[in-house]
Amino acid sequence: MGVDTAGRVVVSSYPERAKAKNAARNELASVCVLSDRFDGEWVQVDGRVEVVRQPEAIEALVEYYRSISGEHPDWEDYRQAMIRQEKVLLRLTIDRWSPISQGGFPARLVPVD
Repeated sequence: MGVDTAGRVVVSSYPERAKAKNAARNELASVCVLSDRFDGEWVQVDGRVEVVRQPEAIEALVEYYRSISGEHPDWEDYRQAMIRQEKVLLRLTIDRWSPISQGGFPARLVPVD
């Protein structure tokens, strides 16, 4: 999972996975982002999700990779792998988020201006 240049949460997936099927069926989604520490901070973000499918997904998946890992040693190989694997990209436009929390459930969600 990462954040694209437009500030959307992005996730690479396969079209047959539950998250991709659910996103295709219902444009409203939530993501819970956890810290690396056990029992650490977390935040829930809610918004509208879109499924970007092949062939439009290819360049979006390149941007996704760059946002998380930087430059790939062979972009053509990466693009061909994404085509072979039929990868899709899920993009969540954030409408609101919970306060950063530790333990328990957030009391309220904060709208994005």
